[in-house]
Amino acid sequence: MKALSTTLILFPLALASACSSTKYGDPKDTETVNIDWGSTDLQTMSGKMVESLKNSPSLAYFDRHDKGEDKRVICYMGEIRNETNKHVNTEAVSDVIRTDLLQSGRFRFVADKAGQGEIGEQVRFQQESGRFDPKRAMEFGKQIGAEVIVYGTLSSIDKRKGRSLESAGQKTEDKYILLVLNAANVETGEIMWSEKSEIRKTQKTGLFGSG
Repeated sequence: MKALSTTLILFPLALASACSSTKYGDPKDTETVNIDWGSTDLQTMSGKMVESLKNSPSLAYFDRHDKGEDKRVICYMGEIRNETNKHVNTEAVSDVIRTDLLQSGRFRFVADKAGQGEIGEQVRFQQESGRFDPKRAMEFGKQIGAEVIVYGTLSSIDKRKGRSLESAGQKTEDKYILLVLNAANVETGEIMWSEKSEIRKTQKTGLFGSG
């Protein structure tokens, strides 16, 4: 009888767990699955950096008369170092910032290291394969140089408070995330712009919660 009762209890649970569903959501919706780095952090922090860069008066220094009609600042997107204790794809942060700055109409970007490798391979192919008109094949030595390099650091501070009688068995986790970016003049080394973006997230887990 006891075995039968256990079976009757476990069967609906097993049936429920066997059912799964997948649906699309709005990528702009706030993501709160846990306190780890997520899509909302990426969008919030990169968005603040893009707005600050677009509106920075110090970068007007590069709107020189010798640039002709195209006054856009020529940039190189450098590395954003991950100094958190978790794996974070900081290349995604760089990609979002570069894309949004390009679309703003105020910035131009030269290719990064990966892009330079692709460019070099393509120029060598055009020059050496014999498949291209020599007059129209691309040549080395004609790229434009970046005026500004954008780079930075992503760091975090994590704190935890374990379960206790005082907290009624509740566990608390707190994560502080800091993104700092700089824009430096490639020719002089002067930092022309610097900005920070901060996020704090707290997660409380009850007595019967996992973790």
